[in-house]
Amino acid sequence: MARETRPHPQLLSVETRAATCLSQRNLSKGDAGNTDFLLCVSTQNAWSCFPGMNAAVRATVRVGLYTGAKVYFVHEGYQGLVDGADNIRLATWESVSMMLQLGGTVIGSARSKDFRTREGRMKAAGNLVKLGITNLCVIGGDGSLTGANEFRTEWSGLLADLVKAGKITNEEAKKSSHLNIVGMVGSIDNDFCGTDMTIGTDSALHRIIEVVDAITTTAQSHQRTFILEVMGRHCGYLALVTAQACGADWVFIPEMPPDEGWEDHLCRRLANQRARGSRLNVIIVAEGAMSRAGQPITSEQIKKLVTDRLGFDTRTTVLGHVQRGGTPSAFDRILGSRMGVEAVMALLEATPDTPACVVSLSGNLAVRLPLMECVQVTKDVTAAMSQGRFDEAIKLRGKSFENNWNTYKLLQTKRLFIRPCMNAAVRSAVRMGIIQGHNMLAVHDGFDGLAEGQIEPITWTSVSGWTGKGGSMLGTKRTLPGKLLEEISQNIAKFNIHALVIIGGFEAYVGGLELVQAREKYEEICIPIVVIPATVSNNVPGSDFSIGADTALNTITSTCDRIKQSAAGTKRRVFIVETMGGYCGYLATMAGLAAGADAAYIFEEKFGIRDLETNVEHLVEKMKTTVKRGLILRWVFQMNESCNSNYTTDFIFNLYSEEGKGIFDCRKNVLGHMQQGGTPTPFDRNFGTKMGAKSVLWLTEKLKECYRHGRIFANTPDSACVLGMKKRALTFQPLADLKSDTDFEHRIPKSQWWLKIRPIMKILAKYDIKLDTSEHADIEHVIKKRGPLGK
Repeated sequence: MARETRPHPQLLSVETRAATCLSQRNLSKGDAGNTDFLLCVSTQNAWSCFPGMNAAVRATVRVGLYTGAKVYFVHEGYQGLVDGADNIRLATWESVSMMLQLGGTVIGSARSKDFRTREGRMKAAGNLVKLGITNLCVIGGDGSLTGANEFRTEWSGLLADLVKAGKITNEEAKKSSHLNIVGMVGSIDNDFCGTDMTIGTDSALHRIIEVVDAITTTAQSHQRTFILEVMGRHCGYLALVTAQACGADWVFIPEMPPDEGWEDHLCRRLANQRARGSRLNVIIVAEGAMSRAGQPITSEQIKKLVTDRLGFDTRTTVLGHVQRGGTPSAFDRILGSRMGVEAVMALLEATPDTPACVVSLSGNLAVRLPLMECVQVTKDVTAAMSQGRFDEAIKLRGKSFENNWNTYKLLQTKRLFIRPCMNAAVRSAVRMGIIQGHNMLAVHDGFDGLAEGQIEPITWTSVSGWTGKGGSMLGTKRTLPGKLLEEISQNIAKFNIHALVIIGGFEAYVGGLELVQAREKYEEICIPIVVIPATVSNNVPGSDFSIGADTALNTITSTCDRIKQSAAGTKRRVFIVETMGGYCGYLATMAGLAAGADAAYIFEEKFGIRDLETNVEHLVEKMKTTVKRGLILRWVFQMNESCNSNYTTDFIFNLYSEEGKGIFDCRKNVLGHMQQGGTPTPFDRNFGTKMGAKSVLWLTEKLKECYRHGRIFANTPDSACVLGMKKRALTFQPLADLKSDTDFEHRIPKSQWWLKIRPIMKILAKYDIKLDTSEHADIEHVIKKRGPLGK
């Protein structure tokens, strides 16, 4: 599935977006007139409550209130909409406090048979009209969103029937003449076409990977085969990404059933792994897995096959609803917050002619798509599967799903555990290199090792023991190659190195630049080079994300959750939390958004004593108005370690401690290197795997281009690149071209996408911030990509 190139909402500034919407209505901030917003977490499935939904609820309520609108909760989904009365209540700023870390949805969800009938929808319409509500925000799956669109389509007819029945007046009907609908998708299955990720998916992957890691340990000890069944009745996303993240021997997904005779192939693969010394096997099964004939493939069926044919000690684990629960991941909290903001903007900008839209994620961009186009493509996937057009089903799932499937297939020629962070990139690069026919060499301890000759062949068996470990098994050092070029060039020639993959942070980027500059003097360095960003600081030019940053972000977020929980019985307390990042404020900003911070002090956004005074005054006012003990009185402030040489963590701690006397007390937490440890997140494992594989495929093509007169000679700018995620795609950008966008003194890119969403945190913390310029967003359209069996 592809999208047309059209203007899209950049989230350049929530202030500016709100300013645009309000200016179109000749309104100012805090005066949205009679524009009322209904926040409705609704679904016809009683189980549709996922981690991250509360972040979307919180953002929608607070941004709605920020614009001056009335915001209503609808409790118990569509049934609450039908029943009305106390099920539809005004929301306040405090009513969505301290909910970011909670799973599910605090306003409830329930099946509603009544809403499926016209009579039930008439009751719902009447309840909305009586409250003057004409804007509906729905969080749910495709069924819930389809129901919302049907409700909108027949709105005029429902009002006419209500007037005829005497339930509402002609004047009330005129004031509520049209209904605006905006949807946000909540589904752990990630089964809604049009968005890269749905709210709840990343948290579900966290739960699954935790179980896989635990199972792997016991499986190795006892030489067992484990079959893990995950959710995904109609979509195999969870199974596919889990298999890629844990290096499973086999994955069964409904979109691509195995070929005929898969039983023999599976048993042969498992037996070969044991013959090569592997002590465990892992098989991932989506609950909706099926054969080419449309027959279910169950975990018990696979267990019986493995036990009867191979005699392996085999265990089955069905995760069930544990995947739906737990604390939301940082990704889901940020995603829900961004979606909530965009939903309110869409409602503010809507006109009677605007089609119902759904807020989606494309790369790192929040976009709007026509709701029913997305629903139709989602239905097309099901139709393609039922008709045996499986290649088309994969394509219709979207580019993200298709890329995951292609990467998994390429890496399944032989078994390899795809594991954490930098190791994930190394292993997928090794595997892809061998598949492409290359001899792969490992360099230990970075550029030092390249200069000292710490180079050795790396094979399948040499990496098979790298399981469940973070960091880099090859070792890293911060040494740059500038003073080692003579030795490096000699070893490149000695070991017959034809291409180089560099995985690391800002030093890897600068080191790549130094190698490129050295090409003028050393012909041996005229080889293709690719840099894969891997650093918790997320400060490498050429990429919006770096491997490892998501893991660090989740560590910070979970730590903040514990810090706030530790003060559950404390009435007035302020926490100052220092994060890593050097001069880059990515971790502080994103963790602040995920944890609900009041402020995030960073180097990129200059601040002074007046700003600090404003924050103290802001906090004091909040303390005065808050009445619920232990609920919203514990405020967390984020700051990155190098944000200001004078206003240090200690200075800010002392300032707040002094100014808060008699009002609140203050605590300081420096997280330190714990942010660099821990088990890598599913995002980092999956991201590293795709980056490693894509880098080697690119190098393979470059080697063909650069082969001249019997040797490799690469000296063009595009033969040395950074591979990074830019907005919507993984792209290769020449190192030389990125120099102009680099602040070498402070080790950060000059332009950083995440700065555009900082205003979200300020608005959600109830700051009275300035509204200035304007920007308008259009709805994009979904284009269906037809496969080779295309219709």
